[in-house]
Amino acid sequence: MRCYCCSSKSFDECCGPFIKGDKHPSSAEQLMRSRFSAYATAHYQYILETYTKEKQQGLSVEDLAQSAQGATWFALKVHPTLAASSVDSLVGNSISSTEDSSIDSTVHADAKVEAVTNAEPISKTNLKSISKPITKPNNAIVEFTAYYFENKSMYQLHETSNFSVEDGKWRYHDGVLHDDCGKIKYGRNLPCVCGSNKKFKQCCATKSR
Repeated sequence: MRCYCCSSKSFDECCGPFIKGDKHPSSAEQLMRSRFSAYATAHYQYILETYTKEKQQGLSVEDLAQSAQGATWFALKVHPTLAASSVDSLVGNSISSTEDSSIDSTVHADAKVEAVTNAEPISKTNLKSISKPITKPNNAIVEFTAYYFENKSMYQLHETSNFSVEDGKWRYHDGVLHDDCGKIKYGRNLPCVCGSNKKFKQCCATKSR
């Protein structure tokens, strides 16, 4: 079975060993992918344990499960790494647009994405602050868009996330949400967002039922 994070590998070759505790992610992107797969498979203990110690305070497995209740996470897209110099050009009109013009850009903010990720809405100030750690060896940022269904509607979560190394292991610290998060419309005859090369209606759309 192809991994939930939409890599070219199987779950057992990709995120599975991380979630099971057999291996540890060697990069921020691997950790981000495995956390997505953990949400897709309801492994909330792994999600809690892969926050930084600071962010773990006040969180519980029950909190995480409650925040994700009703959501079916089905696809992940990792974007090219954001350089600090690109922040000014990103904030503004470009930040509210999507990569695919077939996705309805008139989306609304969704409170669930903040509850699930512990991230905050994006602004020029906090995007600059999260971009700075990219130059440090023990910190990294990853920009991604995660897709999920809730009540048969399709949503996207677009976040720029901040990761750091604690005790020799990559951990998720915080992130900022782009303003295109929320409910979207996607054509059923378009290529599926998971990258399977199938039509959406023949692939991940079936998971909304």
